Amino acid sequence: MDLIKELNKETLAKEVTRAQIGDTVRVHVKVKEGSRERIQVFEGIVIAQKHGGIEETITVRRISYGVGVEKVFPVYSPSIDHIEVVRKGAVRRAKLYYLRGRVGKGAKVKEKL
Repeated sequence: MDLIKELNKETLAKEVTRAQIGDTVRVHVKVKEGSRERIQVFEGIVIAQKHGGIEETITVRRISYGVGVEKVFPVYSPSIDHIEVVRKGAVRRAKLYYLRGRVGKGAKVKEKL
């Protein structure tokens, strides 16, 4: 158990941008294609945060060519280069799953001033 705690402590020491529910974020992900490695950016609204500590994940949703796309990112994964907060959202829910059923302006989140 002590070995696991030490591993968790090392990983949690890594500085990570805190993205809250409703924030619009850009997640920079390292993608390996053959022998090359590049960074791919996924921008969208954080609709959920789950777990905690080293297992923490965020679900990011965006609309791509009229189709809703959601990706779950482990926050402390080595494949995540960094998370950049584009704008803060003002929401009153812990999970924004209701955005899945909305389109257009109804799927917008107000900005926190």
